[in-house]
Amino acid sequence: MYTQDQLKAMVAEAAKDEVLKNMAPGGILGVGTGSTANLFIDAIAPHQSHFAGVVSSSQASTERLQKHGFKVLDSNSVQSLPMYVDGADEIDPHGHMLKGGGGALTREKIVAQLAQSFICICDGSKQVDVMGKFPLPVEIIPMARAQVARELEKLGGVVTLRKVKGADSVYVTDNQGWILDVAGLSIKDPVGLESQINQIPGVVCNGLFARRKANVLLIGEAAGVRRQTY
Repeated sequence: MYTQDQLKAMVAEAAKDEVLKNMAPGGILGVGTGSTANLFIDAIAPHQSHFAGVVSSSQASTERLQKHGFKVLDSNSVQSLPMYVDGADEIDPHGHMLKGGGGALTREKIVAQLAQSFICICDGSKQVDVMGKFPLPVEIIPMARAQVARELEKLGGVVTLRKVKGADSVYVTDNQGWILDVAGLSIKDPVGLESQINQIPGVVCNGLFARRKANVLLIGEAAGVRRQTY
């Protein structure tokens, strides 16, 4: 049996192969955030000459990429990306994802929107029939916290303001926003719920990647890495 970390490492290697095989040399790659994305960054590090540059979805990923010698470009400087590689906290049978456990959901969605192909990398525990067991992150403008929380509670969720792990201070995103985590949802219409939450004044972005879903899923399982397309 593989550990979760071993499954993540296998998927990261498979994503490296997927990108090098299908992306022409000299292109610009979109790179996500989180533990699996970190392993992917490490996997492509020996192949940095293949890429003209990368667009990163967080300060943490930017720092890791720069340490490996990658040229990190601002998202405003590119019109499109051939590929974006990132993990997910949940993914349903249609390729809709729930993301943002690491707090980078807004920038991840911006970079994903630029990409022609979204390659989702995760282990088998992230695959679900209906999303919502993992709390849905919603990035907000701080002055709207109470107002947005009331609206999210009307959807049937239990709303918690995200704190820094192991501390009592509020978690602050790279955009200086706060995050409300919404537990207890059963997300049967991800496209509709994504749009509905975005209409609440004070919401910057929510963690449903339903309109911009995955194109390719590389998922680590006991038998190895399985590739699925949507």
